[in-house]
Amino acid sequence: MATDSGGEPERRGGAFEPLRDPVFRGIWSASVLSNFGQLILGVGAAWEMTRLTSSASLVAMVQTALMLPLMLVAVPAGAVADMFDRRKIAMTGLAFSVASGGLLTLLAWLGLTSPWMLLGFCSLIGAGVALYSPSWQASISEQVPPAHLPAAIALGSISYNFARSFGPALGGLIVLAAGAKAAFAVNAVCYLPLLGAFFLWKRRHAPSRLPPERIDRAIVSGVRYALHSGPVRTVLVRAFLFGLAGASATALAPLIAKDLLAGNASTYGLLLGSSGVGAVVGALMVSRVRERLGNETAARILALASGLALVLVGFSHSLALTCAGLFLAGAGNILTIALFNISVQLASPRWVTARALSLFSSALTGGIAIGAVLWGVVANGWSVQVAVIASGVCLCATPLLAFLFRLPEMGVDGVEAVELDHEPEVAMALTLRSGPVVIEIDYQVAPDQARPYYDAMLKVQRTRMRNGAFNWSISRDIADPALWTERFQFPTWGDYLRMRDRFTQADLIVQSEVEAFIQEGAPKRVRRRLERPFGSVRWRADSPDPRQETLGYLAP
Repeated sequence: MATDSGGEPERRGGAFEPLRDPVFRGIWSASVLSNFGQLILGVGAAWEMTRLTSSASLVAMVQTALMLPLMLVAVPAGAVADMFDRRKIAMTGLAFSVASGGLLTLLAWLGLTSPWMLLGFCSLIGAGVALYSPSWQASISEQVPPAHLPAAIALGSISYNFARSFGPALGGLIVLAAGAKAAFAVNAVCYLPLLGAFFLWKRRHAPSRLPPERIDRAIVSGVRYALHSGPVRTVLVRAFLFGLAGASATALAPLIAKDLLAGNASTYGLLLGSSGVGAVVGALMVSRVRERLGNETAARILALASGLALVLVGFSHSLALTCAGLFLAGAGNILTIALFNISVQLASPRWVTARALSLFSSALTGGIAIGAVLWGVVANGWSVQVAVIASGVCLCATPLLAFLFRLPEMGVDGVEAVELDHEPEVAMALTLRSGPVVIEIDYQVAPDQARPYYDAMLKVQRTRMRNGAFNWSISRDIADPALWTERFQFPTWGDYLRMRDRFTQADLIVQSEVEAFIQEGAPKRVRRRLERPFGSVRWRADSPDPRQETLGYLAP
């Protein structure tokens, strides 16, 4: 049973248990308003675009302008959230959205808007939201106990889907009553409570003893972690293919209403509402489903249920039956996405959580975007019915992915950071930019233990590579078969020190399994070398050392 820091058992409670935590309750409640504001902006901007131009493509580009930043900014935003104080990054993104929304409102009141200006401001507001989102998602684990994390993530999904169910209708009423400029103003105001909630959160930020990475290196570090972490890599692949297979439910909803049901805009609204209500109901069941079935079993059942629901929608010409199918598909989709999200968060240590979540978001939205185009092409080439049914069949086939990419069944154990109990010996004047650095570790292993030792070292390879090492290798001395040498590199001394700060309890367990093979009386030997130590040898023996004060491994 999970326990809190005081040793008392944590109550898992129900779907709303995380709302007992005041910080999460305040931020979550404000996020509901911000989601309403985002959806109201979409309605107001689309309506204003119809007033400014008769071009259908420009009207359609409003949604592109709002969503594209979420794809383009997600990964850099995740890197920034891991590098700096997540609370401040979230506040910066929200403040940028408020300022952009306020300026758009002012221009609209003055009658100075144009189609491309409107698209530009929609992109700016979307960029602010994209900057805030990874920081908010990655900080949920800091606002609730571990036992409440699945329910807290599900509540985040409820927040958006509740707003999606009613936000567009509310936006339409605002536009009808006071015009698009009022919708712009409401959007800007709706971000303010969330900005205030983050401002009031007294987050305990533990700054790193090392300066932050460059943004490009931080992104590369996040991608390499995902590639070399089996659980995270599995979720990314499953999320992309799930989004690809099931994208027809949203992408073809207008055509389902028009062609399959012979309906109009109100029919389309009912279909969206059915899907949104299903998503809210599904999100309320995340903790219960996960605890009773486990990740993989639940994902298989949900994929089959969602796929069969889409097949039902494809064959249906009844509004009630189609709404029921989209209700089930909406519930299955949000449950599956929440399970994926939880798996990523529980499999990622804190130093890379935001980057892992941003990669997950990019994989999912990328799959949906490509799937929307794919099923649109199928609908054009054959029919809407064929496209929806084919999408449902593909979704039913996704459980087969478990043979190659099985979802992790894990808790939060092992991803907490640990401090190494030894410091490297340094007798040279190093800076964080010194490098490349080569690490060589000698192990004395009994020859009859070579095979199990080698298998254990392959696990060590994964931990080294995902924490930042390059060019890992293991070699055996041909003159002394008991001597093995592990070798890996880092671009700089600073990268090596960051790797040391990224060690988790799980990494130490893998390392201890290897060290169990070491022969008694022959401890491992670690050598740390500069591969090209330019500057370490003076041109003249009597040349003064201008960097004498930088002696030591933490010198800036």
